[in-house]
Amino acid sequence: MLTKRIIPCLDIKNGRTVKGVNFVDLKDAGDPVELAIKYAKTGADELVFLDISATEERRKTLIPLVREIAKSINIPFTVGGGISSVEDVQILLQNGADKVSVNSSAVKNPDLINELAAAFGSQCIVIAIDAKQIEGIWRVYLVGGKVATELNLFDWAKEVEQRGAGEILFTSMDNDGTKNGFANEALSQLSNSVNIPIIASGGAGNREDFADAFIEGKADAALAASVFHFQEIEIPELKMFLKNQSIAIRL
Repeated sequence: MLTKRIIPCLDIKNGRTVKGVNFVDLKDAGDPVELAIKYAKTGADELVFLDISATEERRKTLIPLVREIAKSINIPFTVGGGISSVEDVQILLQNGADKVSVNSSAVKNPDLINELAAAFGSQCIVIAIDAKQIEGIWRVYLVGGKVATELNLFDWAKEVEQRGAGEILFTSMDNDGTKNGFANEALSQLSNSVNIPIIASGGAGNREDFADAFIEGKADAALAASVFHFQEIEIPELKMFLKNQSIAIRL
């Protein structure tokens, strides 16, 4: 049985870690390098780094910061933000990323997923999907949640799998930063729709929320930010709690 993964997320803006609610009202959450080192030492299974304003500002990801974090940690490291070509991924991998997360560019040019999977292998390609419910239908959003599309979450998830994505990072914009729990119904439907791992994101508020994401949502990994950044939940205690709930977890 594969173990479930706990993944802290560093949302980066202007070189600092930030956190908001429903993708707005960003607050400073600390130095990304210091946080990365702490998480690697305290049992995080992986780390995700998202340069959240790179696409909007039409620039590439912050390479020096990626390089500094990569050399400071010894856990798998996924980087996203402003990726739109094979060359972008090549540079990130050369600077210490293990996987890349692609969102807006994949929607605008779905063939990019095929190209990246062919060049680097599916295991390296995470497709991030930000979505929210509009009149009962889960719609995909781009550019850090600022641009709506007509894409249906579940249809798009199936397409990215067929095109070679190795993993999906699904963020419920409705749940993001609310600490009211993950979007478990949508997560469960996603898990039933595709055969690649799903990372749950958006809504973690307590230890039970993680357990629910794994049990009810059938997620393979759970990602969170503020509850870790502001020491509301410590990863070792969270993992012990999950193990006691008979959830397969790496201690």
